[in-house]
Formats: sequence, structure tokens, C-alpha cells
Amino acid sequence: METTKSHIALLASPGMGHLIPVLELAKHLVSHQSFKVTVFVVATDHASLANTHLLQSPADSGELLDIVLLPFIDVSDIGGPSVSFIATIVTTVLRSMPFLRSEISKMEFRPTALVVDLFGTDALEIADEYNMLKFVFIASNAWFLAVMLCTPEIDRKEIDEHVKNCKPLHIPGCKPIKFEHNLDVFFMDTNDPFYQGYVEAINKMSLTDGILVNTWDELEPTTLEALRETKKVPIYPIGPLVRPIEKSVFGNELIAWLDKQPKQSVIYVSFGSGGTLSAQQVKELAWGLELSQQRFVWVLRPPTENDAAGTFLALGNGSDATLDYLPDGFPARTQDRGLLVPMWAPQVEVLSHPSIGGFLTHCGWNSTMESIVNGVPMIAWPLYAEQKMNASMLTEEIGASIRVMAVESDAAVGREEIRSVVRKILVDRQGRNIRSRIKELKDKAANALAKGGSSYNSMSQVANICIQHLKTKASGA
Repeated sequence: METTKSHIALLASPGMGHLIPVLELAKHLVSHQSFKVTVFVVATDHASLANTHLLQSPADSGELLDIVLLPFIDVSDIGGPSVSFIATIVTTVLRSMPFLRSEISKMEFRPTALVVDLFGTDALEIADEYNMLKFVFIASNAWFLAVMLCTPEIDRKEIDEHVKNCKPLHIPGCKPIKFEHNLDVFFMDTNDPFYQGYVEAINKMSLTDGILVNTWDELEPTTLEALRETKKVPIYPIGPLVRPIEKSVFGNELIAWLDKQPKQSVIYVSFGSGGTLSAQQVKELAWGLELSQQRFVWVLRPPTENDAAGTFLALGNGSDATLDYLPDGFPARTQDRGLLVPMWAPQVEVLSHPSIGGFLTHCGWNSTMESIVNGVPMIAWPLYAEQKMNASMLTEEIGASIRVMAVESDAAVGREEIRSVVRKILVDRQGRNIRSRIKELKDKAANALAKGGSSYNSMSQVANICIQHLKTKASGA
């Protein structure tokens, strides 16, 4: 099939935190570049995913956006419940490669380019087979990307000093990486298969036609400049890509409750699609919210022990069973100023509501971007992955949050600390200062995406590369 329109294929790894930004990138390519886009979705929970509105193509995309759900992959043989969600993702994506190859091979209009995330680099060889451009989409910030790209080159002695003696790591363009910011990969033996796979993925990223990053130049100028100076691979900051405000039938009661609250008076508490707390921590958080005497909306999940990412690969709208884990009498005592929402809430719609005055967040990058775009100051409470780095960046570098005081991994953040940070963000001068800073960031984010803005121009560069590649293929060169 001959065509003059570029066709971009995107691969989304399992987990809502991966799927959401990939879908937003897809919609952006359709709406701003009029490209044909196919999103291949790798999932661990087909029954729930098939019912989510996320997989419904926007009405304004016409025939330009297709979403293909790859066949279910059984990974039960790799271990029991103790297997990490990272191992599950890696194995699921790897075993999906034959199905991805098959889907692409039977396309009449094959893609001009393939875009994958960190977990999808094994698919890049398929792009080579079909003479497709190769891009990696990092749905996080430039600081995280810089650390990743430098990991294979960091002297092992320096990492050992970092792990054993808490000595900071020095990465070009970044503030020193403190021990408490570390990624799990720093603790691994270089002979560990997971570490070797991580390094292999990074090396593959360096051989692509570019890396797209969900950030923008004005947010991380120093880090992005350092990444470009290495000349390892072209870097394209194209963010912030966030979900638009969409009315949800599941959130009618919640939005109606928010409509009755004063402006900027409510703290929104959510630990993302995967974050979970221990039973003790759930109780301390409940007490902290009650003692703060402030209004709140709390997206509540059943506690898990020793697994901060306990629901990363889970979907669904939850049940009232989560209320069983709260202190006795808590729902009744706080019913006049608090709302408990089991498992899930329409987050963008909530953050955009004028009654929201703060966001207690796990610092996942999707949630962080949504908070900034909607002008909501944050309380940083990181749980896993690169979230501690994100929390440090938000608090120490860009002034968009205050941070819950760190505790030992087996200890719970106390109710007094929680009471204090909630009041700081909603009542005290510190919260007003952060709100002013967030307003600046919100405006700069909008400017970056507007025509002529830094992210708009980066996306245009990527589009032009794809268009030129299509012309070259059509000419037989």
C-alpha cells in the first residue's frame, strides 16, 4: 500500500504507569502531526484491561489511531507471588515479541518507526528487520535518563562506595545522587542476569535514532544540556504529556463532593496505580489526616507488607473492603471533611478541580506531570523505582513540593509528621510559596507545548525525521 503519511508503531509495557504515557504520546502524534499510529499493548490482565476506557480510541482520531492488544502471556512459571513486578514485566514483554513480529509482518501499511520504552528494547531488532526508525520513549524525567545512560560507565568501585559508605554518585548534568536516591540496580552484582539485561537495554537505547523524554527544556535545562553534549544519542524532550480532563461515570459522587468544598481546601491522597502501604502505615496516615483537621480525598487500597508496588500490575475500581484496615471509627469521625475512595479515582479530573489545594503523591512521573499541569502543589512521599529521585528533584531543585520526612525502610511515617506536612501545604506560608512556584511551572509547561515552544519543536523534529525516512523508503534509496 503506497502512502505519503507516516505510520508510527508504539509498544506499551504492562502496567498503567507505562500504558498511560504511551497512549498520550500516540494521541499527540495523531492530533498534532496527523500521523497514522498503532499502539501495541502488552498486558498481564486482559479481562480488566479490555474493559477500561483507556483503550477506546478518541472520537477525534478517526481512523488514524489503532490499539492492538497482544495475546495474553502466561508467566506463572517464573515463580510465585514473591517475584518482583519488574521481573514479571520483563518476562511478559520478551515472550510477546513473536506476536508483535507477527502483527507487524501482516500489516499492509507497515510502520515508518517503532517507539518502545525501557522494557521494550528487545523489539528494536524487529524494527531493523523492517527498516523502521527506532526510538525509545522514557516516560520519566531527564535526571532518571542521565543516570540510566551513565550506569554502564560508572566505575564499580564508585558504586561500591555509594552502596557501602553512602558516598554520592556524580552524574554529568545532575546534582550528586545521594544514597537514599539510589536505584535497585546499584545493589546488583554485575554478573546478575537482571543487571546484564539492564545494561544491554541501555546499550540498545544508545543505538537508536533518538530518545523521547516526558519532560521539557525549561524544567531540566542543565541535565538536558549535559545529555546532548555527550552526543551518545539524540534527545527529544516532548513533555509534559498528560491525560486530558475527561468526565468519568465512576467519579460522579467524588466530583459532587468536591463541588461543595471551599477553594484550595482539600488534600488529595493517592499513591498511583501501583503504590501500596503496610497496615501500620495505613493507620498512621489515617490518624495524620484526622489530626490535621483538613479536608481530604483519599484513594485507599488494601495494605500489603514488604511490597510498595503491590498493585502495579492490577486494574479495577476496587471495593469497600479497603475500609476494614482503617482505625476504628475513622470513617465516622471524618465523614464531614473527608471522602474515602476505594482503589481508583479520576485523577486528572480531581487535580483540575478548584477545591484541591494539595496532592500527597508517591512521585510517579505521570502523577507529577499531572499535578504540575494542573497547578497543584505536592507532598512528596516516594515508594519505589525512581520515585525517591523524583521527590528530591521536586523538593530540592524545582521547589514544587515539600517532602515527608524519610524513615527507615521497615518503619512507618508517623501521624504527627503527616499532620504537619498536610497543614504546611494547605495552611502555612510554605504551601502558599510552593503554590506560587507551581503556577510558574504550569505556565512554562503550557508554553513548551504551544506552537513554537521547546517541546513542540522537539516533536516536530521527530516528525520530520519520520517523514524523511518514509520518502527515502518510497524512493528505494
